[in-house]
Amino acid sequence: MAEETPEVVLRAHPGGTASGGPAPAGPGNRPGGVTRPPGQRSRGRDPAAPAWGRRRVLLLNATFEPLTALPLRRAVVLVMCGKAEVVHGDPGGVELHAATLSLPVPSVIRLSTYVRVPYRAKVPLTRAGLMHRDRYRCAYCGGRAETIDHVQPRSRGGPHSWTNCVACCAKCNHRKADRLLSEIGWKLRVVPRAPHGPHWRLLAHSKEADPLWRPYLGSAA
Repeated sequence: MAEETPEVVLRAHPGGTASGGPAPAGPGNRPGGVTRPPGQRSRGRDPAAPAWGRRRVLLLNATFEPLTALPLRRAVVLVMCGKAEVVHGDPGGVELHAATLSLPVPSVIRLSTYVRVPYRAKVPLTRAGLMHRDRYRCAYCGGRAETIDHVQPRSRGGPHSWTNCVACCAKCNHRKADRLLSEIGWKLRVVPRAPHGPHWRLLAHSKEADPLWRPYLGSAA
């Protein structure tokens, strides 16, 4: 049977503590919306929409092993159904309200019971994962990376792999073009290696990691 999504209301609460009960009725309070101060008018899109649509929540196994990053709504459903608990809430003090309870918007949740996850040794190569590995720094000059470069160009037989791909700034990428490092006298700042561990499988699909996730992702975040 499919889980029923509880109807909730996002309400800003400066103190960050649960006030209990449903959000009060009024023109500024719509299901799934944010409570606005009296007299403040809505400017087009619901301010809650970005929070529901883009925010991700780190899901931990019962053993605190990182599993995946969930959409906020899915994470809230797990908590409200008693299948997970909030480990870290939003430090900004935003709360979710339903008819019977209120809770902080979660950043990290933990499953109530352990689930066995199939072991997958290989971490998929993605742009997000590679940028996390190289900490968004150019492998050649150390500047802010915006692109991905193949150390040995694809046009010259280079593979698309963790050991041949590095984060790179646009300037260095343009200057290097399809040449080998030996041809231009460049050196890599760090030898690229394939990452290992379940947290890397998670980061491979997460463009940005919430700072509150770091204790559970090790040095990768």
